[in-house]
Amino acid sequence: MAIENTSTSSIISLVEAQREFFRSGSTLDIDFRLKQLQRLQTALKEWEQPLCDALWHDLHKSKEEAILTELSIVTAEVRNHLKHLKKWAKPTKRTTPLKMFPSRSYIVSEPLGSALIISPWNYPVQLLLNPLVGAISAGCTAMLKPSPYVPKVSAVIEQMIEATFDEKYIAVVQGNREVNTALLEQRFDIIFFTGSPALGKMVMEAAAKNLTPVVLELGGKSPCIVDKDADLKLAAKRIAWGKTLNAGQTCIAPDYLLIHNSLAQPFVEEFKKAIKALHGNDVRQSRHYVRMVSDKAFERVAGYLSDGEVVAGGATDSAERYIEPTLLTNVSPTSKVMQEEIFGPILPMLTFERNEEVIRFINEREKPLALYYFGNEEMGWRTIGRTSSGGACLNDTIMHIANENLPFGGVGNSGMGSYHGRLSFDVFSHRRAVVASPTWIDIPFRYMPYKMFSIVKKIL
Repeated sequence: MAIENTSTSSIISLVEAQREFFRSGSTLDIDFRLKQLQRLQTALKEWEQPLCDALWHDLHKSKEEAILTELSIVTAEVRNHLKHLKKWAKPTKRTTPLKMFPSRSYIVSEPLGSALIISPWNYPVQLLLNPLVGAISAGCTAMLKPSPYVPKVSAVIEQMIEATFDEKYIAVVQGNREVNTALLEQRFDIIFFTGSPALGKMVMEAAAKNLTPVVLELGGKSPCIVDKDADLKLAAKRIAWGKTLNAGQTCIAPDYLLIHNSLAQPFVEEFKKAIKALHGNDVRQSRHYVRMVSDKAFERVAGYLSDGEVVAGGATDSAERYIEPTLLTNVSPTSKVMQEEIFGPILPMLTFERNEEVIRFINEREKPLALYYFGNEEMGWRTIGRTSSGGACLNDTIMHIANENLPFGGVGNSGMGSYHGRLSFDVFSHRRAVVASPTWIDIPFRYMPYKMFSIVKKIL
């Protein structure tokens, strides 16, 4: 099936309708926001099966993986906001210095207004609806733009949103990059974009014309370090899981492996065993192994196989867009597989002797979205302290995204801004400073001609 582009005239009408609805003040009421979160919670339950069916159709994603990596994350986010929204939305009192006596100081969270949320195809439910939770919670309206590369999922999401919300409050627009361009020509109060760094730059450039704040959740080449004292069997298992989840089409998937030279050969064998344990003797037959999203993606990722020596996996089937989990050795740091984000189940391996080599190698490149370290935890903390990444795991992969109490976001080339939990509320809000001054007294020292300034100066 193909997605039909939403017309530019429809987009303009929706933007104006949502702006008018926000101006009405309807979204400011906390009970209204809670009711909308509850409606989304109910919709996620009612539409679970259609969403899972669509994810299988577009990505060959099993129901178990769909719930684990998509629906459950959004559901947990909704629960968290329902539990804490009233507390988050309350004005918070701040200390007022003596020089301002007897005034009182507060921070008031107010919604930014009309939000545009653009999501990618790899986790098309989670990465569209999780930001929506923050927009609803903060009191914004939202325009949702799913990816055309997963047409079945995008169509089901549109049906779900239409059945749940009024379009003047939350609406879905569909289409290709021409639609993105039309959307970015409109004026929003915040743009939340998840995608590639290249597209992120285009979003930021468009937003700059209206000084619109942006949240950019991008990607990059996330390093995975296996040090000499790592638990090799466990490391191989967790790396194989993190790399084959969604067939490596995960923005925080381990992108390349930096492994101590003493462990390189043993790791290959442990990785093969781990893949077999996860997906069986024939990965192609595994119900839990996802396919490349498109022929173009298949061709790009399969092309990396020639950038090194295949020591595990390597099988492909263009008809199915299937690429077997693959380890590559003898890879040059200047090859394409080491220059571009792989976004697929191929893992290039480079060896090192000393930890300083690892730190230098990582720091010479763009800041990644994630960093993974396997080995002694003290050395892991040292490595984290000497490098920079959006998030990190010690002796694990992927799992930092699963905790809604931790920020999720990039740094530098891998993005800006973070969300999940309270931060999702904050990112769609403006934290407004308010000073309340009484009228029963009016201390004269601040007024011209500044009498008794020598005394006032001592308390400034």
